[in-house]
Amino acid sequence: MIFMVTKPPSPPSVPGPAQDDGGSVVLERRPEKTLPPQMYQVVMLNDDYTPMEFVIVVLQEFFNKDRETATQIMLKIHLDGKGICGVYSRDVAATKVDQVLDAALRAGHPLQCVSEPIE
Repeated sequence: MIFMVTKPPSPPSVPGPAQDDGGSVVLERRPEKTLPPQMYQVVMLNDDYTPMEFVIVVLQEFFNKDRETATQIMLKIHLDGKGICGVYSRDVAATKVDQVLDAALRAGHPLQCVSEPIE
């Protein structure tokens, strides 16, 4: 039988309050400030072919607007060339744009919708 003669490990020495030599470094834990996510506005663009009633239905269905609010947004789109339908996070805004474009394509209308980052 072979025995190894070694010294048992000594416990690490941790300076206590009475043993502090004044040269120790203390790290402060600083809370990290996270920024809110970038928001995007969904903008519907005017064209001369999409019926106003279809735009109102799209605003009600995909953006949960009541009839009066949807009509006001539709008139803004018609008069100013574009109108903001809502403000969402990037993924939700992209989904809303896809839903509007798909509904317009299925209905045979050239309605365009984009998402823009809010600065």
